[in-house]
Amino acid sequence: MNRTRILIVDDEPQLLRALRINLQARQYDVVTAGDGTSALRAAADQHPDVVVLDLGLPDLDGIEVLRTLRAWTPVPVVVLSGRLGSTEKVAALDAGADDYVTKPFSVDELLARLRAVSRRRAEPEVASAVRIGEYEVDLAAHDVHRADDPARRQHLTRTEWRLLELLLRNPGRLVGHRELLAHVWGPTYVEENHYLRQYMAQLRRKLETDPARPRHLLTEPAMGYRFQP
Repeated sequence: MNRTRILIVDDEPQLLRALRINLQARQYDVVTAGDGTSALRAAADQHPDVVVLDLGLPDLDGIEVLRTLRAWTPVPVVVLSGRLGSTEKVAALDAGADDYVTKPFSVDELLARLRAVSRRRAEPEVASAVRIGEYEVDLAAHDVHRADDPARRQHLTRTEWRLLELLLRNPGRLVGHRELLAHVWGPTYVEENHYLRQYMAQLRRKLETDPARPRHLLTEPAMGYRFQP
């Protein structure tokens, strides 16, 4: 079986070494780069399956590296950063990042994000039927019913369906506010985050076992939403 190749881009040698050791121990092939220029060269030469990209690089800004990658490759990118503000996170998502991890982070958290983006690349199509709490969502039939009683259906509006479907077709991925708004309402509504709050609350009331403590339709504060299978 082919091993997943990870390109890690960071200007901290200790972090690069630690991640290399941890990922190689888990059967990943690891390529490292300490700056943006080297990262772009490595991406072109090594064809990684996933890129882990720090935003604070010594030569090129990480967002610039991300935009350059996105101009020619769909490789999944997990962004690392010590920047705590939501502005940088939103900028990274808008530039094409697939996920975002804030420093300091646990290796287990990073590994979970890597598995999620790798799985999406290998399996772009999700199953037609997806389980959320006590409900089964049939994406092909646009039907929601109790898993233990198919006759008991849950009605979703057209807007709720469009929002839910985008999340379910990207399991585990952080889907940014702008992407969700543009998909459901169109490109002129990308600043209307209150629409998302309203409709996500409705979906949780209809589908989550405990809407106040959702297990599947998760909020990533200031960034977007994630469907956790």
